Amino acid sequence: MKYEDGRATGLNIAYIGGGSSGWAWTFMTDLALDGSLAGTIRLYDLNEEAARRNAAIGNRLSARPGVKGRWEYVTCSSLAQALEGADFAVISILPGTFEEMASDVHMPERLGIYQSVGDTTGPGGIIRAMRTLPMFAEIGLAVKKYAPDAWVINYTNPMAAGVRTLYEVFPAIKAFGCCHEVFNTQNVLRDICKMRCGFQNVTRRDILVNVLGLNHFTWFSEASCGGVDLFPVYRDFIDSHYDTGYDDPEKDWRKSTFHCAHRVKFDLFRRYGLIAAAGDRHLAEFMPGGEYLADPETVRSWKFSLTPVSWRVQDQARRLERSRRLAAGEEEISLEPTGEEGILLIRALCGLDRVVSNVNVPNAAGQIPNMPRDTVVETNAVFSRDSIRPVFAGAVPANMEGIMAPHVANQERVTHAALERDRDLLYQAFLTDPLVAGRAPEEEVKKLADDMLTATAAYLPAGW
Repeated sequence: MKYEDGRATGLNIAYIGGGSSGWAWTFMTDLALDGSLAGTIRLYDLNEEAARRNAAIGNRLSARPGVKGRWEYVTCSSLAQALEGADFAVISILPGTFEEMASDVHMPERLGIYQSVGDTTGPGGIIRAMRTLPMFAEIGLAVKKYAPDAWVINYTNPMAAGVRTLYEVFPAIKAFGCCHEVFNTQNVLRDICKMRCGFQNVTRRDILVNVLGLNHFTWFSEASCGGVDLFPVYRDFIDSHYDTGYDDPEKDWRKSTFHCAHRVKFDLFRRYGLIAAAGDRHLAEFMPGGEYLADPETVRSWKFSLTPVSWRVQDQARRLERSRRLAAGEEEISLEPTGEEGILLIRALCGLDRVVSNVNVPNAAGQIPNMPRDTVVETNAVFSRDSIRPVFAGAVPANMEGIMAPHVANQERVTHAALERDRDLLYQAFLTDPLVAGRAPEEEVKKLADDMLTATAAYLPAGW
């Protein structure tokens, strides 16, 4: 990497999961719109054909008139080749196939356990971690060997356990997790601010928040805009919209499995006093299974959706067809900002800017003082040249320690169960997960864990 006229050029970025038909295109778009960075993107994927298609898509995009960021996209045949001397590494992988994810999400339904996402917590998140975290251990050791000074950006779920694994195998790694759930909640507050405060020109970034919690179970303990404390505004809005929720006409929960009416957020605010800062589909999975996810009818009453894996299969087919069209030049990527911050963070780490954003890193600085130091937590941090400095977020309030504690404990259990192939730790994680606890006899829960392991056996390392 070198610096020329306020630009960082000659960057080498390894993209692990470079055949992605989602995040990769988002990344390419933001790179194309930013003229301050340039270099080479090394795409590595177990599906080499998918990586080759993305290389073609990226190079077509980079050559388009009006594109500011000039990048060369190349494919790599090995993790070592992608990482050798890299300045940054991006992890965006699908651990396994949708066949494995189907068992993650739907097999627990035999015990009446429903999951709206199934990739972070609950039985689905736990089993997904069993096949994902050994992959992260391999990546972490490869970074140590081939690119020890690289910044590693993780977009893969379970995010916190993935980042924790990277630090477990390479304690000196410079890794962090990026998640946009906080951004979506800032957008909700922006809309409420427009409606209630008359601030018509505010953007998401004008909503200033203090972030604390765990990925997908994150909270705002402060929120303001233009000097106005948004907590009373939010409380008043909930009082008049508690039953109906906030139906954003552009994100109708009835028309997409990913949208919600934010009723779970509203309820959690009334119960705990902080603003829950993730989508309702994620938030519901961290709470006891008899509450928001008791059954499909209960889910609908809270105005969010279960996301069946059959929908993901259909969506993937649509994405693969779009990938073919993009690579063939039959369709072009729209050059519009995506709203993600990955490129802004890379700019800051290159020393071109200074950015405050939410980030998932170990609690080593005690940014949440009543959580263990090795727990990967989500708070704000200051990004600057070759540096991430987590912001002191403050303690989780006493009335919330009980709902956070099982997930803090399970982050450790799940990580070590995956890395040590420890079935007893796996059983403990299942039995103490709030979605599962008390829903079925212990032996039935253990049998479920065994059967889910068997269903994903093709992607598990030896030793199980």
